[in-house]
Amino acid sequence: MLTMPVRQLGETERSAVMRVLDSDPFATAQVAERIAAHGLSWWRSDGRIYGYGARRHLESLLWSGAHLTPILATPPAVEAFAELIAGEHRICSSIVGRADAVLGLWDHLAGTWGHPREVRPNQPILATGELPPVRPDPAVRLAENAEIDLVFPAAVAMYTEEVGVSPLADGGGSGYKRRVAELVRSRRTYVRIENRQVVFKAELAVVTSHTAQVQGVWVNPAWRGLGIAAPAMAAVVTDALRRVAPTVSLYVNDYNHAARRVYARCGFRSAGTFATILF
Repeated sequence: MLTMPVRQLGETERSAVMRVLDSDPFATAQVAERIAAHGLSWWRSDGRIYGYGARRHLESLLWSGAHLTPILATPPAVEAFAELIAGEHRICSSIVGRADAVLGLWDHLAGTWGHPREVRPNQPILATGELPPVRPDPAVRLAENAEIDLVFPAAVAMYTEEVGVSPLADGGGSGYKRRVAELVRSRRTYVRIENRQVVFKAELAVVTSHTAQVQGVWVNPAWRGLGIAAPAMAAVVTDALRRVAPTVSLYVNDYNHAARRVYARCGFRSAGTFATILF
């Protein structure tokens, strides 16, 4: 028996949900952005959110949508969330969040959800609120609407390299291109373009009142090893801090030593550890 059963949360509990999200702003940014845009009414959102804890003291959350994200999930909350969803058909493409909660949740779900495509147990979360010590690359700028068709192949290459499958598989091309176009039109995509070819790309994939989360960082293979990554990232961080949010954050695979050196040069510091289960 669960002494504090899990319950689905609605708009009337939005302030309590935001208090939980605000207490861990780097790890919860993706969920916080969705709730800020759509609220907690399930018919308006692209996911549902569940809570664990007394009604007057919400302790932990679970976002269930295209991604499954435990938030400030204590071991009892992880067990309760797992009991809630273990018997359901899996709809998420990944489980992502703070490593202890994600790996604990997967320990409970692995027996019923089968084998994942990949487990990434150690993904450092990095953040900075300071202008980088590296001189920004003046050639890195916001992509323009007329350049969406140039940005799209670079985005596909980045996604395929990072995730291991193409975003165009299973008919996903149109949806992915809409997302790429949305980020460009929202002034969240940074590029360096040489001879009508993208040689660097990064996006502010998530923006909240606390942080701008960088994703999709990519250097054209022909330009790797030439030292463009750190100045390019410095340009992204500088603009994001001045124009978008008080901090810039991201998470990176622990084995990506080259990227981690670039981020360290740009002033990023540890803010914890993510884990991701990919299906």
